[in-house]
Amino acid sequence: MKFLFVSLESLSGDIAWQLSKEGHDVKCSIKAKSDADVYNGFVEKVEKWEEWVEWSDVVIFDDVEFGEQAEKLRKKGKAVIGGSMYTDRLEIDREFGQDELKKHGVTVLPNWNFTNYEEAIAFVRANPSRYVFKPSGNTPSGGKGLLFLGEEEDGKDLIEMLDQNKNVWQKKAPVFQLQKYVSGVEVAVGAFFNGTDFILPVNVNFEQKRVFPGDIGPFTGDMGTLMFWSESNLLFRATLEKMKPALAESGYRGYIDINCIANGRGIYPLEFTARLGYPTIQIQSEGITTPLGEWLARMARGEQFELKTKKGFQIGVRLMVPTLFAKAKDHELVEMYHDLPIFFRKKASLEGVHIEDVKQEDGVWRIAGESGVLMVIAGSGATVDEARKQVYGRIQNIMVQNMFYRTDIGLKWAEDSDRLHTWGYLY
Repeated sequence: MKFLFVSLESLSGDIAWQLSKEGHDVKCSIKAKSDADVYNGFVEKVEKWEEWVEWSDVVIFDDVEFGEQAEKLRKKGKAVIGGSMYTDRLEIDREFGQDELKKHGVTVLPNWNFTNYEEAIAFVRANPSRYVFKPSGNTPSGGKGLLFLGEEEDGKDLIEMLDQNKNVWQKKAPVFQLQKYVSGVEVAVGAFFNGTDFILPVNVNFEQKRVFPGDIGPFTGDMGTLMFWSESNLLFRATLEKMKPALAESGYRGYIDINCIANGRGIYPLEFTARLGYPTIQIQSEGITTPLGEWLARMARGEQFELKTKKGFQIGVRLMVPTLFAKAKDHELVEMYHDLPIFFRKKASLEGVHIEDVKQEDGVWRIAGESGVLMVIAGSGATVDEARKQVYGRIQNIMVQNMFYRTDIGLKWAEDSDRLHTWGYLY
C-alpha cells in the first residue's frame, strides 16, 4: 500500500520506517525546518504533501492542528488517520477538554483557567491549597517543561514561582490552567478508534516524564513508559469509553489516550492525547503482532477488528544527548552533537530499536535535527522484570557520546499495580 505521513515535527518517522520494511511505499512531509535532515536515509521525504494525496492509499496526520484537513479528506472518501477539529480542541484547550469530560459524565478535578498571572497569584492567595500549573494551548515541545507541581499545602511555593516567572512565562505560556492537586497513581488508558467505535484491547500505560531517575529534574514529553494491553476494565469504562459518542460524531480515527490520577476515592482525568503518542506508538508496536500496515489501513478505512497483541508487558526507554537541554539560540551545543555517529556493538541486532531524530549516511547512523532525542529502545516480557532485562540489555548494544537515559523505567510497577488492583481499576 501507499502511505503518506504529514507532520509538523519529525514525530512519526519510526512507524513510516517500519511500514517501509514491511514492503509498503511510504512518503513523509515534515514542516519544521529544524528537522530538515531527520530520517534521511530511512524514509523518502516530499515537500508539499497536498500533491501526494491522490497518490496515497492512506494519509496519516501525526499531530494535532490537522483536524480540519483530515475532516475534509474524509468527506472526500479518503482513508485518513488523524484528528478532527473536535479532538484537536480536546487536547489543545485544557478547559474545553475538562468541560467535555464533565459533559459526558466523567469526574474531573477542580480547575481554573487564566491568561493573567497577577490574577492567578491573587486566586491562590485567596484560596490557599496545593495546585498544579499547566500551560494550555498547543505548547511547543520546549515549553512542556514549564509544568509546575506545587508541593506546599498553602500554595506559597506556587505563588513564588508564578511571581518570579510571570514576565517570562507570559510569553511562553500566555494561557494556563491551575488544577487542584491530588495524590495517587498516575496512569493513562488509551485505545485506537475507527470513526465509530474503539478497537480493543485497550492500552494501560505509565509514563515517566522527568529527565532523571527517581523523578528528578525538568519535565519532558516522556523519558520512558511501561505498558500492557488489557480487555475493557474499570479504568477505561469510567473515563475514555464515555467519550465514544462524541468521538464518533467527530469521525475521529486514530489513537486517543486520557492521562489520569487514580486513588481510593476515584479516577481523575488530567488531559487528553488525541493523536498518535510518542514514544507511545513505538512501544505499542513492540506489543502488537498484527502487521502494522494491515491494522493502520483497516482503522483508516473505518473497519471493526481486534488487534492481536502480546501478553505481558512492554517497556520503552528514550535515549538522549545533552542537546535536549539546548536553549533556542544555543547553536554551539546543537552543532557539537549534530552528525555524531551512533554505533552498534552488534551491527545486525536492531531488535527493539525505534528511530527518532537520527539519519543514515552510507550505512552509518548519525544524530540529526536539534532535539537531542535519538531513539526509543523497547522490550517485552511476561513479567515487568523480564521486560526490563530485555530493554536494558538492548540498550547496552548502543554507543553514543554522552548518551543518557533513565534506568528505572518499570520499577514503580510493584507498588502501583498493588494499589490499582486493590482499588479494582484494572478489572
